[in-house]
Amino acid sequence: MTWEYALIGLVVGVFIGAVAMRFGNKKLREQRSMQYELEKTKAELADYRDELTNHFAQSAELLDNMARDYRQLYQHMAKGSNDLLPNLPGEKNPFAYQLTEAEADNDQVPVQMPRDYSDGASGLLRGERAKRD
Repeated sequence: MTWEYALIGLVVGVFIGAVAMRFGNKKLREQRSMQYELEKTKAELADYRDELTNHFAQSAELLDNMARDYRQLYQHMAKGSNDLLPNLPGEKNPFAYQLTEAEADNDQVPVQMPRDYSDGASGLLRGERAKRD
């Protein structure tokens, strides 16, 4: 019978020890608290990223609409300028340049790119010495 009491005492002691360790361990509580904060922060970051992605998608759509409206306005003004002022010289007509259909769909205005070379030879690399006055 003594071994039965010892076994019961051992089981009760292990149970009480486990409960005491579970609820009494400060580091375990801190670890759970930190784990909860980490999961909460990860969820907030994911929400923020989704919100940011949606914001930039909407901004891109609005910019696209604005560019399309600008092209339509410019084409309207150029057509009106050509219709109402047909004899106005090209340099005085601010809408003399009309967008072609390909340019209107391209979203890019034609730009003259600067060249990185000159038309003629500069003589910089010649073997002759320049005359000094």
